[in-house]
Amino acid sequence: MDVSVASWLVIVIAFAAANLPFLNERVFACVPTRWQGKPLIVRLAEMVVLYGVVGAIGFALEARLGNRFPQSWEFYAISACIFIVLAFPGFILRYLRKRHD
Repeated sequence: MDVSVASWLVIVIAFAAANLPFLNERVFACVPTRWQGKPLIVRLAEMVVLYGVVGAIGFALEARLGNRFPQSWEFYAISACIFIVLAFPGFILRYLRKRHD
């Protein structure tokens, strides 16, 4: 696997993970909840955990391809903001789309 494929793989995984909390009513898509609808705070907590999972996958791919570069706080701040932006389609579908029931 080369660097380009690994980069696109991390982006696709990040997009799927960022939208996962908004597209289903189960915690991490496998644990049923006792609530009628999952609260926003639970969805945000899921996003934080999934951000860590995607980061671990990215670090593992980077280490497999060669040397893992040290990152400072700026990297984590920017990648968290990008993860939030990637979650925007799921947020729109869950909270801002007009429902025709």
